[in-house]
Amino acid sequence: MNIIDGQLIALLGAGFGFLMAGIGSSKGVGLSGQVGAGVLTDDPSKFVSVMIMEALPSTQAIYAFVIAFFIIGNIEPGMTVTQGLHLFAAALPVGVVGFISAIYQGKVSAAGIQMLAKHPDALGSAVTLALMVEMFAILSLIVSILMIG
Repeated sequence: MNIIDGQLIALLGAGFGFLMAGIGSSKGVGLSGQVGAGVLTDDPSKFVSVMIMEALPSTQAIYAFVIAFFIIGNIEPGMTVTQGLHLFAAALPVGVVGFISAIYQGKVSAAGIQMLAKHPDALGSAVTLALMVEMFAILSLIVSILMIG
């Protein structure tokens, strides 16, 4: 009996992908939340706009959760190491790109929150700027889905 088999490798891939994107999302949400708290100290009426901006970097963890769900759903008893590595590799795009893009999206969201402090009507512009970073996370989600097959 092998300790390391295809099932274990696939599970490690699901965990790694989610772990990376989750850490990035946590960092991004935390950064924008810190800036948001400062803005809300001066003007609590901006809560909804600040909350929208703060929530944006969390999507990368959601994408990684979806991929982890798909990977776990594709694990079969007796799968080979090669099959497990295939699923592990499918977690890499959403995990690695999710990690990086969530951090940068948090920075853009924080800047957007600062913009909203001076221009409350600029929510659309702030969201659009943050969504430009989101595009890379969406592309990584699609690549991971295609790799799972």
